[in-house]
Parts: sequence; structure tokens; C-alpha cells
Amino acid sequence: MAMPRRLRSLTVYSLLALAAQGQPLPSAPPLAMDVAPSWAKLPKGWNFGQTTGVAVDRDDNVWVFNRGAHPIVQFDKDGNFLQEFAEPQIVSAHGIKVDPEGNIWAVDVKGHAVLKFNPMGRLLAVLGGLRVPGNNDAKENFHEPTALAFGANGDFFVADGYKNARVVKYTKDGDYIRHWGRPGQGDGEFHLVHDVCLDAMGRVYVADRANSRVQIFDAEGKYLGKWTGIGQPWGLTYSPRDNAVYLADGLNDRVVKLNLNGQILGVLGGHGKAPGKFDFAHHLAVDSAGAIYVAEIKNWRVQKFVPR
Repeated sequence: MAMPRRLRSLTVYSLLALAAQGQPLPSAPPLAMDVAPSWAKLPKGWNFGQTTGVAVDRDDNVWVFNRGAHPIVQFDKDGNFLQEFAEPQIVSAHGIKVDPEGNIWAVDVKGHAVLKFNPMGRLLAVLGGLRVPGNNDAKENFHEPTALAFGANGDFFVADGYKNARVVKYTKDGDYIRHWGRPGQGDGEFHLVHDVCLDAMGRVYVADRANSRVQIFDAEGKYLGKWTGIGQPWGLTYSPRDNAVYLADGLNDRVVKLNLNGQILGVLGGHGKAPGKFDFAHHLAVDSAGAIYVAEIKNWRVQKFVPR
């Protein structure tokens, strides 16, 4: 009997995961951070669902994207509830980011869409969508996109994603500029594009998740290099405060801090359910004070870690 497609897909992913687990991880000192217990103060009777994305705005308020009844929720830095966006048209939450003007961008992975909201929750624009996927060369449609990141001039880069294998660049107004990438394991090729971030020089870091590496490009898509042996990148964020990239290693349930040469400076976490541990560390964000926020799929929460 032929194996169902979904089981074949899971088997391939499991083999990739086991291969990555078999690679020894380099030793690194623990980051000097402490967890803030029960950080998010949700209203009575509320819970997150699977928590997929977290972002910090210019005021250090925190935006959480999850697959529960309240998909987009805003908190202040102390975890006090500020507001929610009730958006039933979102099929499945994934990444979330805040642009330089303070607008909120949410990536609907199963709706094949990127949604732009103003800070009060008014929908301003939709890229892709109508639940219609596009192929790897489409300008208007995605196929299970995962995340996005912004350049200093407002241009943005969409990680696209689970089915396509590319990064797509747009102007701040949402006009298509270019895309790069295709399925594979070679330089400039991807196997599950899961997140993207930019550093202060405008270099683009791509979480090539199932290939267990980060690839680096210039803003036009020219390949510059790659980092391997650092774990499996599920989430990426750049911190201008310390000129470092933080990586959510979801396979090994840890956060990794790297300098811009790809050298590991410190690690945080480990597998578990208790505060300070992770179960599918998915995406992350760093605020202006150096606090780290980590969204977890299986623990249905966001944890905050503060510098010691």
C-alpha cells in the first residue's frame, strides 16, 4: 500500500530532524538572563493558542500572534494587556512584525497572505490571500509564507515559505521588486524558509530551517555566505543594541546569540515545560533594553527574559 502524502512528508521531516540532532552542537556559555514568570497578563478567562509570533514596536510594546480565540494581542513591556485585534478571517497565525511607521504585519501561513494593520487594528492592505497559493515565481501570491522583515527605507522581505522556497522583496507600498531562491541544498537554495531579518548594514539573514543553516544575502539577493553548525533556525531577529542576531533553535529548544560572523556568543533555555524552558521555540524578538521574548508552539505562551 502506498504511503499517504502527509505521512511521507512527516517521514522526510523526521529524518531531517534526526540528522540535525546527530550533529554535535558547539559549547557556549549561558546568556546572563532571567525569566520573568507569568509575564503576559491576559484578561480573565483568556488563553493563547499555539503561539507562533512575537514582535516589539518602537515603544517596546509587545505584539503576540497565536492560534487561539484572540489571535493578535498587544501588551506593554511589563505584560499588561493593552488591546486585541479580533480577526476571524485569519486561517493560521505564523509570523508578526512591526514596520518603521508602527504598522502591524501578520503572516497567515495557511491563508497564503500577509496582512497590514494600523496600530488600532484597521486593516490597511493584503498581499496574496484569497486562500489561493502561488508558485515559486508568482509576484502576487505566496504558498504558505512564514515571516517578513523591514529595511530602513521601509522595503520589506517576505519569507515564502513552507511550499515555495524563496524570499520576495517589496517596496514599502507593497509593490513587487524581485525574489530569489529555489528548492535545494546549494548556496542560494532553500528547504523551508522560516524567518528573515536584516542587520544595520541591510544584509538579509534567512532561516533555511530544514537545511539547518542561516544564509546571508545583500538586499538585492546576492549570496554572501552561510552559517552552519549553530542548530536549526526557526526564528531570527537582529538586535541593534548589541549588533547581534538571535536565533530560535526550535529543534533543540534554545535561543542562540550570534555575532555577525556567525560565532555563538551564548545560549538560553533547553527542552521543557517549566519557566525558562521551551517546547518548539518558534519566533522571537528583542526590545531596546535587551529583553528577549520567545513564542512557543507547544507551550502556548510567550516568555520574557531580562538581562541579569
